[in-house]
Amino acid sequence: MTELTATTPAKRPATAADYVNLMKPRIMMLVVFTAVAGLAAASGITGVTMHPAMAAIAVLAVALGSGAAGAINMWYDADIDAIMSRTATRPIPSGAVPKEEALTMGLIMSGVSVMLMWLASNWLAAALLAMSIAYYGWFYTMVLKRRTAQNIVIGGAAGAFPPVIGWAAVTGNTPLDAWILFAIIFFWTPPHFWALSLLAHKEYAKVSVPMLPVTHGTKATRLQIILYTVVLVAVSLAPLATGLGGWIYGAVATLLGLVFLAFSVALLRSKAGDDGAPGADMKLARNTFLFSILYLFALFGAVLVEHAAGLHFPVIGA
Repeated sequence: MTELTATTPAKRPATAADYVNLMKPRIMMLVVFTAVAGLAAASGITGVTMHPAMAAIAVLAVALGSGAAGAINMWYDADIDAIMSRTATRPIPSGAVPKEEALTMGLIMSGVSVMLMWLASNWLAAALLAMSIAYYGWFYTMVLKRRTAQNIVIGGAAGAFPPVIGWAAVTGNTPLDAWILFAIIFFWTPPHFWALSLLAHKEYAKVSVPMLPVTHGTKATRLQIILYTVVLVAVSLAPLATGLGGWIYGAVATLLGLVFLAFSVALLRSKAGDDGAPGADMKLARNTFLFSILYLFALFGAVLVEHAAGLHFPVIGA
């Protein structure tokens, strides 16, 4: 294993932005968005509705839970964040926020988020929220990330819980449709993150984190990206069979799924991540990563629009 060495950062005054960044706001936005989509779909499918104030509190609880998990992750990973150039400016390694303060913040926010969810909805949604926080903050961060190349595959479940939590908050149960939304995010996570890891794998190698390009090479990673993308596109069409997705969703899932496949095929044929890879190939990896974010937002946006705006017209049995 590579010995981790990093200079002790000079302390600087923390700003409000530092505490926001501890919560990984970009991840939080995606988490909240998919939770809201799950909540809207549950209401649209079952006809059960939450009081708007209770729904808002439930969404706030999801946001706080996501932020709590992010803060715990940054607390635990502060040692390697200080060494990797792309993370060295984060609040803890930059010297703005003490590690103990970040952990305290994460733990308090965890408790508050679960309590709010319980008060606003039901025990099942609260339990699922608690599980998702523990899954990311403990299981992925502390158990998987530094031990196995399958860290992203197994750990991807953490980010897949929000639509299930949103569904449970409305109905108190988690039917097949909720778990289909879970599966979409679960199979989306590996190609999404591995496209990024093709750009940053040397950083992970420097701190001995066994991301797939580090342990199996960039060529194997590009192959895994296309395999998972094929599965993802197939799973993304499952809502059409159950009635969860209508014509709008079907058009979005089909069109963007084909584009995602085209990106992954081009990536397989490229040398992205290889030593001396052409700049165009590295740009392709970055564009694949960025498109994957658009893909998930659009997919869940279609679910949200159909069920929240009364535009849900099922493909099966229409």
